[in-house]
Amino acid sequence: MSLSPEALATLSGVSTATITTVLLKKGLRNVWMRGTKPLRPGQPRLVGPAFTLRFVPAREDLATPESWSSPVSTRTAIEAMPKGCIAVVDAMGVADAGIFGDILCARMVKRGVAALITDGVVRDVEGVLGTNLPVWCDGFAAPPSVAGLTFVGWGEPIGCGGVAVFPNDIVVADQDGAVLIPQALLDHVLAEGPEQERMEAWIVNEVNNGAALPGLYPMNAETKARYAASKK
Repeated sequence: MSLSPEALATLSGVSTATITTVLLKKGLRNVWMRGTKPLRPGQPRLVGPAFTLRFVPAREDLATPESWSSPVSTRTAIEAMPKGCIAVVDAMGVADAGIFGDILCARMVKRGVAALITDGVVRDVEGVLGTNLPVWCDGFAAPPSVAGLTFVGWGEPIGCGGVAVFPNDIVVADQDGAVLIPQALLDHVLAEGPEQERMEAWIVNEVNNGAALPGLYPMNAETKARYAASKK
């Protein structure tokens, strides 16, 4: 799945906090991926379709340095990543084995991958930062992935940070972390997200002008009427 330039532009202007509010109104409460913090402060908001990768617990006969040459390896998976995707990796929250390091991240940059998101950690952090690949993760650690994880595949449903992620679901990541938009609700978020942003910006302006919160946030009928008039 590829996003249109218009959809990318729209979602780039909608915060992850706003997206969670819009999806909450549709009954979705579990869309924020726990442990996905920006590796570099100030990373810009990024949007893209999910390219999923999955690890399971380490098993000594499988999680070996030799496995890195296997047809089922992170190396092979990276070569399948399409330009503009966001790699979303299920590392089961393991924090003492870095799933990717600087070399793999450098290759992802060459492939045109938009970002890496995982509930695990990376290694070679200085080198990873040097690649300028935007990364959202739960920190960093020196040991390699095989010290605590076994890579088992890509392009299938995964769990990342407690959220079910299907291939080509839309991911938005900013300073608050990474949020999932199910494909079926993309049009709804595209329609409602910008309006939610406009409304909240108007409310912030009212607060800055001294307005009290009761009746403003959430809006009562009178405030809704004033807001509607402000858009004319």
